[in-house]
Amino acid sequence: MTYQQDCTLPEELLEQIATDGLEALPGLIRILVNEAMRLEREQHLGAGAYERTPTRRGYANGYKPKTMKTRLGEIEFSVPQAREGDFYPDALEKGLRSERALTLALAEMYVQGVSTRRVAAITEQLCGIAVSSSQVSRATGLLDEVLEAWRNRQLGEIIYLYLDARYEKVRIDGQIRDAAILMAAGVGVDGKRRILGVSVSLSEAQLHWRAFLESLIERGLRGVQLIISDDHSGLRKARQAVFTGIPWQRCQFHLQQNASQYVLRKKMLKTVAADIRAIFNAPDREQAEVYLRQTVLKYADSASGLADWLETAIPEGLTVFNFPEEHRRRIRTSNVLERVSQEIKRRTRVIRIFPNEASCLRLVSAVLMEISEDWVTGRIYLNFKSG
Repeated sequence: MTYQQDCTLPEELLEQIATDGLEALPGLIRILVNEAMRLEREQHLGAGAYERTPTRRGYANGYKPKTMKTRLGEIEFSVPQAREGDFYPDALEKGLRSERALTLALAEMYVQGVSTRRVAAITEQLCGIAVSSSQVSRATGLLDEVLEAWRNRQLGEIIYLYLDARYEKVRIDGQIRDAAILMAAGVGVDGKRRILGVSVSLSEAQLHWRAFLESLIERGLRGVQLIISDDHSGLRKARQAVFTGIPWQRCQFHLQQNASQYVLRKKMLKTVAADIRAIFNAPDREQAEVYLRQTVLKYADSASGLADWLETAIPEGLTVFNFPEEHRRRIRTSNVLERVSQEIKRRTRVIRIFPNEASCLRLVSAVLMEISEDWVTGRIYLNFKSG
């Protein structure tokens, strides 16, 4: 399809949206991006189509079709060409970034359970016209298909696997319940982070965790050398059953927090925290275990409960010493998912109570999909290349 064939007038486009609802958005994005690319070529050449001017720096050479995958499906763009071959429009990538932002805005709208009047106001700002509830429903289904495809995509070799959970309020059968959101992230052989999966359920913790971990395996997850997580209820048994024999690093940040439960006097908190930090910051495993033994003896008489807990729990946070020193800072905690959880909270706190599990999963998936794409296109997180 050439640009000339695709150049729909704005009035016609608005009529198309009025008829087809948000399903017309791919056409809108294609037309706007194609027009932006055409204008960008004119600026590059210093002349418009068929324009004679002494400032011309080259000549147009038609259009080349390019299909891009977006959250709204595949969209075919008409990329303008120049004979000199030194031109490629920036507007294509910029337009797709706008598409990502637009889709997330729609996802937020879908899950808020807001009134028809509020939906109309939001869609009018996004699309220039009010969209009916039935059109929003169709668009919701379209987005759900994209998000489900992302959640079920094939994985691959992941060296470090991070697991974490958070909870959101969901209305079920007239009651407000806590739904568990299970999340998995990982670092692949390319050194890039990515979100691997998400699941929302009210089911029993261990069953939910096991089903979630098994789904990662079914989607091709392999090569895991270390699992990093807190000691969530249900996760331990599920992890041991699904990832038998794979080393586990208990999150050091959470261990520091857990220690406060065993400190009897408030004035001891800072001292205990400093002692635990000294263990975690030891130069190697051997020295960390020396510090641990000394700390256990230190509190054996004055705080025996704390001493017993230190002796049992702290070794679970020392697995990181068996891995490359340059990796340890980023695999000693599950903070990578803690920050993701904070971003989810920032987006969901305005909703407070989701109308159902599906609406919760929809928004969380949209947020995680965006974060994962930013990670994959961003900087390397860990370097696995020797030398």
